[in-house]
Amino acid sequence: MHSNIIRLVLGSLVLLFAALNARPAFAQEPANETPNAETKVDPPAEPDAAAAEKAAAEATAAAEKAAKVAADKKAAEVKAAAEKAAKVAADKKAAEVKAAAEKAAKMAAEKKAAEVKAAAEKAAKMAAEKKAAEVKAAAEKAAKMAAEKKAAEVKAAAEKAAKMAAEKKAAEAKAAAEKKKNSPVPLPNVGFSDTPKLPGQPWRVHDVVRPRPKSITPGHPASDKQPAAAPSDATVLLGSEKPDLSAWAHEGPEGGADLRVPQWKIDGNVLSVKPNSGSLRTLESYGDCQLHVEWATPAEVQGDSQERGGSGILLMGQYEIQILDSFDNRTFADGQAGAIFGQFPPAVNPSRAPGEWQSFDIVFEAPQFDLSGKLEQPAYLTLFHNGVLVHHRRELMGATKFRELPKYDAGPPAAPLVLEDQGSPVQYRNIWIRPLTTR
Repeated sequence: MHSNIIRLVLGSLVLLFAALNARPAFAQEPANETPNAETKVDPPAEPDAAAAEKAAAEATAAAEKAAKVAADKKAAEVKAAAEKAAKVAADKKAAEVKAAAEKAAKMAAEKKAAEVKAAAEKAAKMAAEKKAAEVKAAAEKAAKMAAEKKAAEVKAAAEKAAKMAAEKKAAEAKAAAEKKKNSPVPLPNVGFSDTPKLPGQPWRVHDVVRPRPKSITPGHPASDKQPAAAPSDATVLLGSEKPDLSAWAHEGPEGGADLRVPQWKIDGNVLSVKPNSGSLRTLESYGDCQLHVEWATPAEVQGDSQERGGSGILLMGQYEIQILDSFDNRTFADGQAGAIFGQFPPAVNPSRAPGEWQSFDIVFEAPQFDLSGKLEQPAYLTLFHNGVLVHHRRELMGATKFRELPKYDAGPPAAPLVLEDQGSPVQYRNIWIRPLTTR
């Protein structure tokens, strides 16, 4: 760029010097000629100063113009360079600002993440400490409740043991008195000692020394208005003599092993099912037995078929005798009142009207299994419904199943009796049982 300016300036100076050095043109006189008087001779021309000045001015103007153009160009170039430098600087600054912003954002994010992590760890620690405290408190509470329950159970067991001991003592004394009273005495016309022996027994026909049956006070049958009286050797599970649920426990959601305080309502000697709360079971276990149960379905009829006043009695917790409002209520035969559920319907239907008290008298022979769990003898059941025989030593096919074939599962020779909750407010009264030892 500087070389171009120099060339322009030099060019202008050359023009200037050319103009200043210009000489005027003189006419050549002819040699040896005398001037003619008539001939007019022009005076010599004066140098053209104005032209030189003009040329000089033009050269100066051209130089100034060239200098101005060069200056403008230089200024434009400087401006462009400055703008470029400013842009580069701005871009660099923007990049630095962006990098700084990203770095700051990253640092802020990392700081925030660290704070969140610390807060989460602190919250987790506090939650863990709170949970540990709650678990500890719950454990202490459970331990306290368990201790109180254990103490209550120990106290109840001691009281029960004392009562049983007293009852046993009284029974032994009574039995001793009866034994003495009924002891065989070989008197004339009381028996014989010279008759043949009965097959499979240690006794002779009309044996004079064979023990006589124990004397008891019989009860009376049940009616709608009056409960049946229990025989003197029966264990009353519910009745006027035992208007409480001390012989029962409530089954929890997990079944027989999860026992709770009974939730069904008892009013006097009448027990009402609390629908959908779970079943009741006895605290004691029973095998071979005679069982008496009185029950009533709701007087107000609701639903039909199996949804109408349903409940059940499960001997050993497995073999169900169906309770249902079967008074003018159609349902499947092996599911009506008095049926061995899912196996055998009753021989007849002696059901009373809804709301009236009904009775079951059951004789049950528990199944027997060998040591390997193989069935040796099935269960047998005899049932009187309202005094009418509806099953006569019926051989059971196995434990009760719903919509499945019954089958036996090996178990102990005795198990708790269960009153089943089927979602209906069925009522019970006057339940007693006599364990049998005929086998």
